Amino acid sequence: MADIILTGDTSGAITVAAPAVAGTNTLTLPASTGTMITSATAAADVPKPTALSTASGSAPSYSARAWVNFNGTGTVAIRASGNVSSITDNGTGTYTVNFTTAMPDANYSGLITSGFASGVREDVLGFAYTDAPYAPATGTYGIKFVRADTNAAVDTNYAMVAIFR
Repeated sequence: MADIILTGDTSGAITVAAPAVAGTNTLTLPASTGTMITSATAAADVPKPTALSTASGSAPSYSARAWVNFNGTGTVAIRASGNVSSITDNGTGTYTVNFTTAMPDANYSGLITSGFASGVREDVLGFAYTDAPYAPATGTYGIKFVRADTNAAVDTNYAMVAIFR
């Protein structure tokens, strides 16, 4: 079996040639097919997707617009995040998540989870604030953590928030 040889340039033309076949064949791709990969090893040359597609089925896929994992005890510290610029500590158990890029509107959904509180295993519940000034806004999201047994506000070592829109 003979090797197939591909050659091309930035004009959009790709020449396909096989040594066992006389002559060459030219395949011209329209410019709308995407970006030409100029180097097999340069990841930066590979086109990046602009949106998610549904892997299977007809329901659309949605990714988190923002997420954060932070330490809510002592000096608040973000461990890792996406589209979160900072966390504001508003007092015991209350925080504001500040987005790097604002949401298109305040009609998003937040998922809040937590881990240990004050170094002791406790049942801690996370709530979104719904009263001013912590109501969902395009640039911020207010959250509160409370003990499940007493409903008292409590700082938590592991605070996790994901925002979907």
